[in-house]
Parts: sequence; C-alpha cells; structure tokens
Amino acid sequence: MIESYIQSGKLASKIRGEASKMIKDGTLVIDLVEYVESEILKAGAEIAFPCNVSLNEVAAHYTSPAGDETVIHAGDMVKLDLGAMIDGYIADTAVTVIADGDMSENYTQDEINLHEEIVEASAAGLEAAIATARAGVEVSKIGAAVHEAISEYHLNPIFNLTGHSLEQNNLHAGISIPNYDNHDGFILDEGQAIAIEPFATNGEGIVNDAPGHYIYSYMANKPFRMKTTQRVLKYIQHNHAYVPFSGRWITSEFGERKGNIALKQLADAMAIYPYAPLREKKDCFVSQKEHTVIVEKEGCTVTTI
Repeated sequence: MIESYIQSGKLASKIRGEASKMIKDGTLVIDLVEYVESEILKAGAEIAFPCNVSLNEVAAHYTSPAGDETVIHAGDMVKLDLGAMIDGYIADTAVTVIADGDMSENYTQDEINLHEEIVEASAAGLEAAIATARAGVEVSKIGAAVHEAISEYHLNPIFNLTGHSLEQNNLHAGISIPNYDNHDGFILDEGQAIAIEPFATNGEGIVNDAPGHYIYSYMANKPFRMKTTQRVLKYIQHNHAYVPFSGRWITSEFGERKGNIALKQLADAMAIYPYAPLREKKDCFVSQKEHTVIVEKEGCTVTTI
C-alpha cells in the first residue's frame, strides 16, 4: 500500500513539474488539461480525477469541456490540481503558477506584487500544515497552523474548502483537513493518507458555486427511458464508479449533443453528482498548494514532493 502511494506520488510530482512549464501567456487551458491526463495514462497509471485548471478568482473544480477556448493570459493566477492513481492508491497535488509573459498588459505592478504574496501564502500554509501533521494530532491543529501562516501575509484562507483523507479508490474518504481551527477533535492515526491543500486569498475567504458543471461523480443506478442515457450510465458505472470524471470524457465517447443531454438527465435524477466551479465570494484572486502525505508517529512522509 505505502509503496503504491509513493509511486503515484512520484509520478504526480513529475507531471506537475512538467505541466507547470506550460503555464504562460497564450496557453489554452484544454491543452494543459489534456497533457496532464495523457501523461498519467501514458505512464500506466489511472487518472484519480479530471485535471483542474482554475484561473484567478476561481478556486477549484474547473476542467475543460470539449472545445474549450479558455486562454491563459500573462499574470493570471493558475491553479493546477492533478491526481494519479496506482493500484487504486492516490496522489493528489496542486501548485499555483503566475502565468509567464508581459504582465503589464493586464496587471499593475502593485497587483503583480499582491498576486505573488497570495501564492507565497498558500505555500507557507502548506509548510506549516506539514510541520504540524503527525499521529495523535487533532485535524483542527493543522487548520490552525494553516490559518496562522496565511494570516501573516494579511490574507485569508478559504474557510469552506478543506483537504481530505485518501483510501484505495476513494479520493474523499471521510476525514476533512480544515484550513482554520474549526474545533474538529478528530485525531490522525499512523499510516493514514491525507491530502493537505491550503488556499489563500485577498478576499473574504468564502467560495460559492459558479455557473457550469464540468466534473461529476457516480452516485447511484437509476432507470432511464432514453437508451443513450442508459448506455452513458452503464459506461460510467464500468469506467468511473469510484473517482470523479470529466464531462469531456463522456462527450468524447458519445458525442457532444448526446453526451451532454445524458449528463443533464443523470444529474437531474441524482444518478451522478455535478460539481460546479468554485469562485471566491468577492471575486478576489485565490492560490492553492497541495501535497499528499502519509501520517507517521513523529511527522509525515510527503509523497508528492
């Protein structure tokens, strides 16, 4: 088990580093997303969840739909969040990169300086969390460490986003790792795998749903009259029953029109759960940094370093 976590972590780290170099002015988000996903599959691993590329005020849960024309511009705050899975054991990792290029066309120097501080703050929050994590520690203590580190930059964490525990074939295994002291007394055990993911913002620190749904999770088997919807549900059950999947993968398999109709019908019937992109309440910029760790007696092992 531990070896599989380590292997998936090394792979995710390698791909994260390579993909980060693509984040520059003029890059299409869909090209970045598809590069990450194809590299995971090329390595013989599985995709633990659709590659997220969330820009600026969008904190999480954006992945490209088919034909996405979203372009990264110089100075954009780009959150790259990816997951690889080997034998069902998941590495979940994220980094925020300020897109390279002539930023002066889009942002003032004061804004650029602020954006760099926001990125530094989430990284500091992650370092503080990793230094705190060990067997016997309450998860709220990790959250308190994150909040304190980010507050030193006079910024806020995202209070309603958390890290999470990981288990085989289970991305969100029931334990939440907060980004502030929420007084959760749950105590970490040796050998647990957790993903710690601080978010930092110059905004209020709350995210709300934005329009659109691009990521889904299987929920339940339901009867449907339309044959295409039946076929799509069976395909999801066979291929994506345990971890989230992209609507783009479905439209690639079944065509855009039929695939999107089926996805809507499945979501309306609660056969699948649709995830909306999450946008900062005040439309302020958000950064993220994330590692997967294995909890130990005297600390933790970071698998995605």
